[in-house]
Amino acid sequence: MSQYIINGGRPLIGEVSIRGAKNASFKEMIASMLTDEPVSLLNIPQITDVHLTASIAKFLGSQITAFGEHGFSLTTPKITSSTVPSGTGEKSRTSFIFAAPLLARTGKAIIPTPGGDRLGARPLDRLFDCYQKMNISTVVDDHSISFSTNAIRPTEYTFPKPSHTVTEVVIMTACQALGETILHQAAQEPEIDDLITMLNSMGAKINRDPKDPGTIVIQGVNRLHQTTHQVIPDRNEAVTFGCAALATKGQINILRIKPHLITVFLETIERMGAKVNRGQDEVAISWQQPLKNANIETGPEPGFMTDWQALFSIVLTQAVGCSQVIERIFPYRFHHIDFLQKMGGKFKFFNPPVTDPNYYHFNQESDKPEFFHGVKIYGPAKLQPQDLTVNDLRTGACITIAALTANGTSTISNVELIERGYEQLASRLKSLGADIEYIKT
Repeated sequence: MSQYIINGGRPLIGEVSIRGAKNASFKEMIASMLTDEPVSLLNIPQITDVHLTASIAKFLGSQITAFGEHGFSLTTPKITSSTVPSGTGEKSRTSFIFAAPLLARTGKAIIPTPGGDRLGARPLDRLFDCYQKMNISTVVDDHSISFSTNAIRPTEYTFPKPSHTVTEVVIMTACQALGETILHQAAQEPEIDDLITMLNSMGAKINRDPKDPGTIVIQGVNRLHQTTHQVIPDRNEAVTFGCAALATKGQINILRIKPHLITVFLETIERMGAKVNRGQDEVAISWQQPLKNANIETGPEPGFMTDWQALFSIVLTQAVGCSQVIERIFPYRFHHIDFLQKMGGKFKFFNPPVTDPNYYHFNQESDKPEFFHGVKIYGPAKLQPQDLTVNDLRTGACITIAALTANGTSTISNVELIERGYEQLASRLKSLGADIEYIKT
């Protein structure tokens, strides 16, 4: 296992540039397979999830050429297999997204059961339900999901609850289904809009209703063509560096970011007492004084993003008073709390009283009696260095920030999981003044 050796207790100060969005880049690589013409993608991050997606795409028939540090040209003249390989396909949740181009071009797709972070069952029932209306049959066994169709049909479908990735898969699938597909209560994340921008540049006809952003209308076209598209910046990276600045009592200027992508985060830290200076494509975040406590609930766009709550928990451990976090997207996403307790953080789990059946966005069958959906965080806490082995991407980033905050030397192991979503995180933190050594094994 690779490791970070971190000697914490130093404020992070300086400038850092944000890479392309993880949650847009690998999906847009898959979307490029909807056409047999070349697609050039710019601002692609050098992360494990991208490399894994490229490996699967090549197996299925894509020809991929890198140019520069962050550019890919992808051409898929022919789909050579309709089966996503087991092994690589099981390592990532990207696997079921390949169903869209495989169905569009071959009429069938066999996908290994999705992997990725252990956050609870992915709501694929929403995909299966919509696919049934699109004349796509689904067969699920213990190891794989098989889709097939003799012709994809347009449909009108209302999601019972918004689902980010399923919305994207359905959009891709509907692009070349001749006729009109209308999606109601669709997810509204900016990565989806970036995908729509890319597909429209390829000749698709997709529009989000300006009066009802949850409604997306897709007019099917005969074929898609070549394009060049630049991936939006990664809002999760921006929030990670912002949290690192505040937790270490530092100041960071975050470059190559669109501040509106992280509006709810910026507004939250401003209420807590942080200084925020927004530019057109940059934002400066500074610790000025002891931060006030805050209460947050994760939610779909435009809410507080679930990917941010582990990172933000570190900031709350350094705020004055009792804060609370309620997780509404996944049935349990508090794995990081166990690590932070070992480092001296003070927490208390609870379950909020809920009367609205739509309050939580995960499927109820994914819930378990032992799961908590809320946690109280008491601060400020003096975090202590520890030797820890992380178990998922965001927990890994969270614990890295915690180690930067604690006085003394911590060892973070299994940082390969962090590299799923962050390009050269250690060296970029080092450029901000962190005492961090990356040991690759």
